[in-house]
Amino acid sequence: MHRLSVLELSRGLAAGDFSSVEITRHFLDRIGSSNDLLNAFITVTEERALEQAAAADQRIKQGTAHALTGIPIAHKDILCVDGVRTTCASKMLESFVAPYSATVVEKLDQVGAVMLGKTNMDEFAMGSSNENSCFGPVRNPWDVSRVPGGSSGGSAAAVAARLVPISTGTDTGGSVRQPAALTGTTGIKPTYGRISRYGMIAFASSLDQAGVIGQSAADAALMLETMCGFDTKDSTSSQQPVEALHNELEGDLKGLRIGVPDVFFAEGLSDGVKAQVEAALNVFESQGATLLQVSLPHLHLSVPAYYVVAPAECSSNLSRFDGVRFGHRCDNPKDLDDLYRRSRSEGFGPEVLRRILTGTFVLSAGYYDAYYKKAQRVRRLINADFQQAFEQVDLIMGPTSPTTAFPLGEKTDDPVSMYLNDIYTVGVSLAGLPAASIPCGLSEGLPVGLHIIGDHFCERKVLSAGHQFQQVTDFHTLRPEGEGA
Repeated sequence: MHRLSVLELSRGLAAGDFSSVEITRHFLDRIGSSNDLLNAFITVTEERALEQAAAADQRIKQGTAHALTGIPIAHKDILCVDGVRTTCASKMLESFVAPYSATVVEKLDQVGAVMLGKTNMDEFAMGSSNENSCFGPVRNPWDVSRVPGGSSGGSAAAVAARLVPISTGTDTGGSVRQPAALTGTTGIKPTYGRISRYGMIAFASSLDQAGVIGQSAADAALMLETMCGFDTKDSTSSQQPVEALHNELEGDLKGLRIGVPDVFFAEGLSDGVKAQVEAALNVFESQGATLLQVSLPHLHLSVPAYYVVAPAECSSNLSRFDGVRFGHRCDNPKDLDDLYRRSRSEGFGPEVLRRILTGTFVLSAGYYDAYYKKAQRVRRLINADFQQAFEQVDLIMGPTSPTTAFPLGEKTDDPVSMYLNDIYTVGVSLAGLPAASIPCGLSEGLPVGLHIIGDHFCERKVLSAGHQFQQVTDFHTLRPEGEGA
């Protein structure tokens, strides 16, 4: 059953080929046999999952089922789930049990999806390798000596290993798309504001956005459509009507104008990744699309701009974790200052502390104009570059990550090298655009991702292009060896 897509599982449930309880037990068994090695899940909610599956089976029998009713899913452990531990993979929240559910979680609960558990991640979503977790690193099922990408590495690894058919993730600077690329899965980050951030523990509020990691564009479209929509609890959520996605992906690529920026193929891109991405672009061209060169002159500034804006917002958002109200509290503090200092230094890991300090510095008196204000100006220029490009093309494509999955520990002592893994994704986040990564080949036996970028609120166009590519290729069906397939 783990070889079936979400849509195939949905059709099988409707036809009575199997029950939700049966498939839920099947995936729980797979988690039990593989999670010790992959470390993809922090919390497995077996009892809750089986109760939800039984309820889903009743709903299917009554004829009131949604396409996701009875489908096992997982949630990244940054989304609050009422009554379930929500840790953000941090010692600071190691024992925190959420008193309410995120809007995303509620929407999926309402349609009868079955939550198997909470997936591992980089602490507070800060990282590109899923090595910054107090529960230990996640391992890539394609090669367990390598990283799965981050920060949604647990979700990506779980889907790649078929421990779960589909999962939520969150994307601040590429944290859905980059791990999708490194694990051979399909990941999409929608337009900023498409999905409510209520109940998502904040990292950088002007960038954070929930997304989906699944096996195919069609599967991702179904779940994304369910998650989208305006929410009165989130003042940044968009009131733009939610367009139909999963039933609107068919068509052809004739006449599609694809922009290919030179900056995506500059120094730093590995030869293997470049070859696979160029081959994928040729597939689009062979199906009737037109490839056009576009210019994004300020995109090379996206990494430094992002690593000013995101840490600045992080330093503000994480100030609430002070050892007073909730979260980790140090033992026997001497005074209030000691309580703050030791609770935060003990509760946060090195990367989180690094970003808090960076953010506090760039927001401090005398440096705000020189760093934060200037980064925000660059952010506007990057968005303007994309808008100018979309006057000429329908979509922009290129590599998602400059390399395939790298070995565990290779970049942990070099933060700048680690940050450069997001070189193709952070500009999209700064501009608030929708983008997906789809598998487009293998380089030395490891997955390569194709990055598909659309204009604001053009998720359907992004997913449709990915779906058409997946109709004529089989890269999204490839599975890592030794995962029980």
